[in-house]
Amino acid sequence: MSAPPSEERDILLKLYRKSVLKKAKYASIRRYLPDTRERTCLDIGADNGVLSYLLRQLGGEWHSADLEPDVVGSIRKLVGEKVYLFDGKRTEFEDETFDVVVIIDFLEHIHTDREFIRELSRIVKEEGLLIVNVPHDKPRSPIRRLRLAVGLTDEKHGHVRAGYTAQTLEQLLTPDFRIMESTTYSRFFVELFDVAVSLVFDRLTKGQSTSKGVVVKADDMRKHERKFKMFSAVYPFAWGLAQLDRLLFFTSGYSLIAVAKRVGVH
Repeated sequence: MSAPPSEERDILLKLYRKSVLKKAKYASIRRYLPDTRERTCLDIGADNGVLSYLLRQLGGEWHSADLEPDVVGSIRKLVGEKVYLFDGKRTEFEDETFDVVVIIDFLEHIHTDREFIRELSRIVKEEGLLIVNVPHDKPRSPIRRLRLAVGLTDEKHGHVRAGYTAQTLEQLLTPDFRIMESTTYSRFFVELFDVAVSLVFDRLTKGQSTSKGVVVKADDMRKHERKFKMFSAVYPFAWGLAQLDRLLFFTSGYSLIAVAKRVGVH
């Protein structure tokens, strides 16, 4: 018997509150997100669904989507209806359906990123906004080298590419969207802790991953409750590491986020 939606929500919110990186990701999205209360919006790739849930709390009519059926199921448990399975190509929406689309760590998982951006241009309204969060491609960085050394490869994460730079992301979005602003976040110390967490999750799932990498769902937390309690216990240490990132303000982060306006003509 499946858990009640409220239980699923409480479990995943508890994990979110202990994740420095997820909270930084949500804060970065909020920075670029307009008032959604009178808008029709779509979020794509929001991991286990907790970000979809948080975005829906802001108001407006929200739809959600992801690549994997299991992930779509996890999102649906949290938010209910209007959750879809995407293949990175065509969607079922009418032309100019959405005022805002938020893409969260999705483009690096699909070979058809150019084709998908073109499709988004079709379903986003004229002058509508696209917020894109992707890994920042830093091939020579120490964290990149560490991830590869411990086996956290692109393939393990379900990535078909390491990420994007500001330049390659702009090239991808042009001519359908014009980037208005972009920035990076999540520097060395936050990423260092994320490497440790990813290794733990990799062991818990026995190295199994999907086209979306390893997605931790509520069932995983129930199954490994004691281990997640230990993870919660070290959260103050992770928070402390996150503060050290402030000393590295002169470096670029490992996540790239941009807000763009639809300019393509159909």
